[in-house]
Amino acid sequence: MSKPDFEQFLKESLEQTKEVAPKRDLWPGIERALVTQGHQQTQSSSYWPKLTGVAACTIAGLLAWQVVMKQPQQNTMTDISAFFEQQKQSLLVQYESQPALTSNWQEQLQELENAEQAVKVALQSDPENAALLKMLAQVYQQQLDLINKVHEPRWQQI
Repeated sequence: MSKPDFEQFLKESLEQTKEVAPKRDLWPGIERALVTQGHQQTQSSSYWPKLTGVAACTIAGLLAWQVVMKQPQQNTMTDISAFFEQQKQSLLVQYESQPALTSNWQEQLQELENAEQAVKVALQSDPENAALLKMLAQVYQQQLDLINKVHEPRWQQI
């Protein structure tokens, strides 16, 4: 088939629109899915996003408190690390019995933990660097998000 023939074929095919009607009425199932989705969202899906939001606000509060109190940043790094380690372990225990969606999520988590260690090493040489503290908080948040998304993805809530 040459190019002009293909373009003509494509044009004719597009002009011949065919509607495919479903074999049965789909609206009852759609309504049921919407009602079920709304019910599930109010029960379970709002808990973990709120928890991670609280964790992020806590970190921001710790950083702000640190600036106001002018205490050594090393204590803040230790506090942040302890808080997020507790959150991470809590999630891992919660999802322990649930199957993960990917087989390499632990490798991804290990990469994030390596990034965490690299930021901590940098903070040891410059403990008052706010950008490094923010980067550490972001790495911790990525770890929590990875654990949540691998075990309870958004598409399962639909």
